[in-house]
Amino acid sequence: MLGPKRSITLMNWVNKCKLPAIKMIKYNGQPCLELDYIWQALHSSFNTAQFQEIDETVLNELDLFSLSIWSNFLEEEFICAIANCNNSSVPGSNKLSWGHFKCIIKDKTCLKNIVIITNVCFELGYWPNHFKKSTMIVILKPNKSSYDSLKSFRPIVLLNTMGKLIEKVIGDRLQFQVVSNNFIHQSQLRGLKFKSTIDVGIALIHFICTGWIKNMLTSSLAFDIAQFFPSLNHHFLALILRKAGFESRVVNFFLNYLVNRKTKYFWNNFSSSLFDINVGVGQGLALSPILSALYLSLFLHILEKHSKKS
Repeated sequence: MLGPKRSITLMNWVNKCKLPAIKMIKYNGQPCLELDYIWQALHSSFNTAQFQEIDETVLNELDLFSLSIWSNFLEEEFICAIANCNNSSVPGSNKLSWGHFKCIIKDKTCLKNIVIITNVCFELGYWPNHFKKSTMIVILKPNKSSYDSLKSFRPIVLLNTMGKLIEKVIGDRLQFQVVSNNFIHQSQLRGLKFKSTIDVGIALIHFICTGWIKNMLTSSLAFDIAQFFPSLNHHFLALILRKAGFESRVVNFFLNYLVNRKTKYFWNNFSSSLFDINVGVGQGLALSPILSALYLSLFLHILEKHSKKS
């Protein structure tokens, strides 16, 4: 549940979430007069990197990081992962809220079976297809002067609640291991646990004060990577995990986890058929922050390597 001043402060999601009246949506200069064209336009807009080629040779710039031993998951990891989940947040595609699932895992047999399913998924290198199906709710970006372009909207991903819980546990484990073997670059502060805006401010002040000591002026450059989450290449992500030192069963799991994903779009009262998604990680997925951080870590390490040469 986000704060009252955020763009997607949530109403009771068992009711309809109606978008305000807006101008006719245009895509590629043409008005979207039919629903089928709206769905195709949404899918194309949110998956612009679907057929982009990736230069995998960039991975050769870094040596393999130390091997991370991947142990079986424990019940305590699931209890900790769900403890801070907000009961009033958006239900998953199976209509179960975190409140429902907190009751479910109080049953020791249910919790044990969820842990077994998770460990078996890693042993087999398999992620169940019903966890790969998502629903994308199209919402407004705040403070736009006009809403006649799809760039003025963003998709929020809703998933099966059990799948989300397992992803939260996997995400916590991933972060612990890549921080432990120093694959996460020390300058990274975004999308990581125990990091905040305060850390960014402290780091910036440190750079400024260091410059003053050397009688230098400090300038900062900020830029936004457009469509970053939806543009992450699935195969390249798996290669990054291998470079980060994860053992084969972890890499094999993600090779399956990331492919053959499907989604349908919701716009006001209307919904689309299922679309294939072969690129990107969804806005709202529990694994998206750490997977995107791994993507950025690779290039930060490469940049640091080249800066030391010069």
